[in-house]
Amino acid sequence: MQTLIVIPARIGSSRFPAKPLHVIEGKTLLQRVVEIAAAVSASRDDVDYVVATDHADIVDLAQRLNAPSVMTDPDLPSGSDRALAAADLHQPDADFIINLQGDAPFTPISYIEHLIAAASTSTCDVITPIVQLSWEELDMVRARKKDQPFSGTSCVFDRNNEAKWFSKTLLPAIRHEADLRAASPLSPVWRHIGLYGYKRAALKRFVSLPTGTYEALEGLEQLRFLENGMRIEVVKVAASPHAMWGVDTPEDADLAAEIIRAHGEPLANT
Repeated sequence: MQTLIVIPARIGSSRFPAKPLHVIEGKTLLQRVVEIAAAVSASRDDVDYVVATDHADIVDLAQRLNAPSVMTDPDLPSGSDRALAAADLHQPDADFIINLQGDAPFTPISYIEHLIAAASTSTCDVITPIVQLSWEELDMVRARKKDQPFSGTSCVFDRNNEAKWFSKTLLPAIRHEADLRAASPLSPVWRHIGLYGYKRAALKRFVSLPTGTYEALEGLEQLRFLENGMRIEVVKVAASPHAMWGVDTPEDADLAAEIIRAHGEPLANT
């Protein structure tokens, strides 16, 4: 199975213009993500990677990093569309396409390895990781959602680890919470990690479909798969030692720098 890791890196962002070029503790955001993909690719003969962008400045940076890159249409509506376009340009024979967000510098290498391993046997269309929240982490998510209701995504799934739904609302609702807290340090809430591995045929079908009703309401692309009868396998992974996922704003970049100063370089902990 040939795997291609695509790193979508757009120059335009209403909340953080030129985000991939922003320097965090001596490295651009794009460099930090490229290093993750490059580490996976260097350890395997069946994995390649490419930066997918819409701007010459990012192509120039990728060249300085010795990272392959392709220019994609700036009007593509989603990262998933960009991932397929990049795969068609860079490696049209790739069987499995991983969308590694260009603003996710704390992605553990192990998460990508878990997706590749699952894809070799899975009959599902998409593979994506989830992390079980401790009660303390759940309390922090609840507090954050009071001011940022669309931050964080939860997932519910069946006994075969097949996703049934994703939501910006915390799922499931929890009865008898005090008893559950006393019984276990882990809550029943699983947080979705925005890292996706697609079977190529599934990704091609996805981009041909219109935006789904619930996809639009929740702002979650993965719901388009579920709304159209496609299947998503979830892979349970351990929480990252860096308590942060993506960099969406300049304030996030400042927080990322603080985390790196406090806990060290992310790749050293994966």
